[in-house]
Amino acid sequence: MGENTLDLIRDALRRREAITAAPEGLMPAAVMLLLYRKGDDYCVLLNKRSMTVEYHKGEMSFPGGARDPEDADFEDTARRETYEEMGIARDDITILGRLDDNVTRSNFLVKVFVGTIPYPYEFRPSSHEIAEVVEIPLDILRDPASWRWDSRIEDGERIAVRSYGYQEHLVYGATAKILDQFLEVVEDGLTKEANSLD
Repeated sequence: MGENTLDLIRDALRRREAITAAPEGLMPAAVMLLLYRKGDDYCVLLNKRSMTVEYHKGEMSFPGGARDPEDADFEDTARRETYEEMGIARDDITILGRLDDNVTRSNFLVKVFVGTIPYPYEFRPSSHEIAEVVEIPLDILRDPASWRWDSRIEDGERIAVRSYGYQEHLVYGATAKILDQFLEVVEDGLTKEANSLD
């Protein structure tokens, strides 16, 4: 991937409209999917949650969490949570766009923001919330060799569900579902570029 990858992803996000879900009975939340250039690759920032948090103990996730009453909007929620969990200053994040809302099995309605940060960056993870900072190269997420497939029943139908393996980590559930959609956006951006070069 080249120097203009972030521009291609931003353009691909602008070409689509994020699908929003009705909030009835769900807890509002927001997450930040951060993509940045590290060496010759682009990385997606995730973290392994600690065993002391209330929800999703020990799972891989994006920085984010529940909306607070003082948050101006959901983007503010995502920026605040990213600062609290990872020590990334709000103003250091450039928003590229939005993905579809995601409803989790724990009854959260999650607004998903895609952003980038300057790199190198000194992460300062919360010792209470974060057990480990995990930077996954985008090329590895795009590689079918890192995919794991399972099936489950949803609305009475059996569907295939993808998760992502990286080192000793497994990214599954809502986080994997968000990655699925993000990778569709990435492929859309790269395909548009390839077609424009033909």
